Amino acid sequence: MPSVLALGLDPAFVQFPNNPELTPELVRSFIESQLERLRSSGYIVQNCLVDLGETAEAVTTQYLIKQSYDCVLIGAGLRAADKLLLFEKLLNIVHTHAPNAKICFNSSPADSTEAVRRWV
Repeated sequence: MPSVLALGLDPAFVQFPNNPELTPELVRSFIESQLERLRSSGYIVQNCLVDLGETAEAVTTQYLIKQSYDCVLIGAGLRAADKLLLFEKLLNIVHTHAPNAKICFNSSPADSTEAVRRWV
């Protein structure tokens, strides 16, 4: 089975000013349900949620050196304009430690399976 690292911003570090009913726990649960959908489609999935930069590089590196992945899915939260430097750092870590992995992007957790299927 193909393996996927789902790299995303931990919902604990996300602000939801337009949706106060969204809590980090609710968002985390939705993310996990979408990754479970990916698993049920035949992929081995590791979920790597990172902070805003204090430990993000080290955590990502640890996941990437523990095992090899066929694909790295990078979540939309990491690609926001105000996270550009963090996104670049993490993308370069992926490039260094998983040079053979395909890289894909989702627009939200809901289309993660489709994003992975485009490449793996």
